[in-house]
Amino acid sequence: MATGGEVLAMLIPTGGWAISGDDWLGVQFFDATPITEAQFNAGFADYDAWKAAQDAKAATDKANATAKLEALGLTADDLKALGL
Repeated sequence: MATGGEVLAMLIPTGGWAISGDDWLGVQFFDATPITEAQFNAGFADYDAWKAAQDAKAATDKANATAKLEALGLTADDLKALGL
């Protein structure tokens, strides 16, 4: 189950908000366009699918980067040795 902070990070990734606890009453907006309580509550239902998509994209990006390194004859350890 997502936390209120995770839901807000999904809905407003640029920040500008703070939360105390996991419910709407603990949300404060500073430098962000406020969302509604309904949007916040709906975010809990949407979070798991959004997170799975983010994780899948990260795995695909890593696989693509590894393939590019291998095409150049390099490994991740080679890049670490170079300080990259």
